[in-house]
Amino acid sequence: MANLSVHSVRTALGALCATVCAASVHAQQLPPIHALGPVEHASKDLLGAVSSVRALPGGRVLVNDNGGRKVVLFDPALARFSVVADTTSATANAYSSRAAGLIAYKGDSTLIVDPVSLSMLVIDGAGAVARVMSVPRPSDASALIGGSTGTPAFDARGRLVYRAPPLFNFPKRSGDGPIQPPAFPDTAPLVRIDLATRKVDTIGYLKIAKINMSMTQDANGRMSMSSITNPMPVTDDWAVLADGSVALLRGQDYHIDWIRVDGQMQPTPKVPFAWRHMTDSSKAAFIDSAKTAMEKLREQFNAQRAAGGNMPNIMGPPDGGGAGGGMVVMFGMERKGGAETHERGGPPTGGPAPVSQTLPPLQFVAPNELPDYAPPFTAGSARGDADGNLWVRTSNVLNGGSVYDVINGKGELIDRVVVPPGRVIAGFGAGGVVYMGVRELAGVRLEQARRSQVSLP
Repeated sequence: MANLSVHSVRTALGALCATVCAASVHAQQLPPIHALGPVEHASKDLLGAVSSVRALPGGRVLVNDNGGRKVVLFDPALARFSVVADTTSATANAYSSRAAGLIAYKGDSTLIVDPVSLSMLVIDGAGAVARVMSVPRPSDASALIGGSTGTPAFDARGRLVYRAPPLFNFPKRSGDGPIQPPAFPDTAPLVRIDLATRKVDTIGYLKIAKINMSMTQDANGRMSMSSITNPMPVTDDWAVLADGSVALLRGQDYHIDWIRVDGQMQPTPKVPFAWRHMTDSSKAAFIDSAKTAMEKLREQFNAQRAAGGNMPNIMGPPDGGGAGGGMVVMFGMERKGGAETHERGGPPTGGPAPVSQTLPPLQFVAPNELPDYAPPFTAGSARGDADGNLWVRTSNVLNGGSVYDVINGKGELIDRVVVPPGRVIAGFGAGGVVYMGVRELAGVRLEQARRSQVSLP
C-alpha cells in the first residue's frame, strides 16, 4: 500500500479548499506575495521527518527527526551531521520510544523532551548532553512535543510556555448504567511554568476543534466509541516571538492578543486577509474529499496494525516537517470486554478493556455545519522567526505552495511569502533564514532558503 502521510492528506485538503472556495477578498490593503528565495543548502542525507529545527551560532542546525527517532546536528552547509540522541545502543543518549520535543533553552542550549521517561536532556551548544532534568508536569509531558498544539518556547522571563491538554468533563456513572464518554471541550489553556519553582499560571484560553463522541455497549459487553468530526474547525493558535512576547491568534476574526514582555495584554487590529467564501457546493465537495482522504488513512492504519506494526502517529507532527494543519480528525476506537477477547491473552486485569486492532469507519458533520468562510489558519500554523516576526501558515495556496503571513511585533502584516509545493517551514535562522522539510520517495530532505523580495504576479 502506498505510504499516505498525515501531511499529504492535509496538503491535499488544503489545496482542495483553495480550489472549491470562491475567492472573496474584502476591501483591505494586502502586501504583495513574494516567493521564498532559492534553496541555498540541502541536506545530502535523508531523514525520517523534520519536525522542528533549532539554529545555533555559526550556522549549525539541530534537527528533531521524529520519523527516525533521533536528534541530529548538521554543519552550516547541511553536508554532514552527527547524532546527538537516538534510540539505538550507538549512543548513550536515548531519544524516546516515540515522538520527542525540541525546545530552544538558555543561550545556545536546547531541551530534548522525552514524554515516555518524563525527562528532558539539556544539550549544550556543541551538541553534547550537559545534564538531565525531569519534565515540570508529568501530565503535560506530551504537550511539550509540539506539532498541532504549537511550538513550546520560553518567554522573556524564562518561563516555559505551552498549550496544556484540554480539561475533560467526565460524567458520573450511576450504578450499572451505561458508560458515557467525556464531554470534549472547545478550549484549551495556554500556560507558562517556571522550571525552578514549578509555579504554573494560565496565560489565556485557545479555541480548539471540538469533537462529539458517543459510546455504545452491546449485550456481550463489547463497547465501541465513535466521533463526529468537523474537518474545517475555526481554531486559535499561538507562538512566542524572539523577544519573549506571546501572540494569541484568534481564528474567528484573525486578530492577535499580545502578552507583552511587561505582562500586559494588548490586542491589535484584525490582520488583513483574503477571506474565501464557502458556498453550499464547496462545503459538500470538501466533506466528500475529507471522507475519501481519511478513509485511505484509516485503511493504512488498519493494514499496519494487522501486519503487527506500530500504531501510526495520526495526531502527531506531519511527515514533511513543521507543525500540523489542514484538518483535525479523531478516530473512533473500539474496545473489547471479557477474558475471551483479551487482546494480549490471559485473564483480564480489571482495568479498561483493550483497544481493538482496527478503527471503525469515520463520521463527519453535515456540510452545512462548516463555516461560511474558510478559516485563515489551522492549529499549529504559527511560528516566531529569529528576527522578531510572526509567521502564520494560512489556508491560502498559490501554485501549490502554502502562503505564509509575516506579521511584525506591532501586529502589522508586513509580507506574504509562498513556499515551494510540498514544503513546510520547520524553523528559522537569523537574517531571514528559513528551514524546511520536503518529502521525497525515500525520506525527507532538509532545505535552507531565505526570505526574499521577489514579487509574484
